[in-house]
Amino acid sequence: MTLKVTAAQLVGRARARIEEVETVDAIAMVEDPNVVIVDLRDVRERQRSGYIPGSFHCPRGMAEFWVDPDSPYFKEVFGQDKKFVFHCASGWRSALTVAALNDMGFEAAHLREGFSTWEAYGGPVERG
Repeated sequence: MTLKVTAAQLVGRARARIEEVETVDAIAMVEDPNVVIVDLRDVRERQRSGYIPGSFHCPRGMAEFWVDPDSPYFKEVFGQDKKFVFHCASGWRSALTVAALNDMGFEAAHLREGFSTWEAYGGPVERG
């Protein structure tokens, strides 16, 4: 089977048109009450690797539904007038998610390298 667009190309296209936040800049945002860090990873990834303190867990498959106020799945956290920074493990899922959310009219950014470099750069991690 030959795809018209590979997953890597799709991610590249998304990254070219969304706001990307560097790890060190996101670490500085952790304590900012005007920023919501949204973790798209699977619950098992969060259990295995830990998570950013105060982050909001939103499974990747629910993001579009949880941000839509007309959806029966809408989550109030997304109705706040704050900066939203989404992340996954490596920045691929979050790039695709943010591109889709921006297309919907929901302003968001994503953590360019994902959670993969968070701890190495000194970012706080909660476990358990």
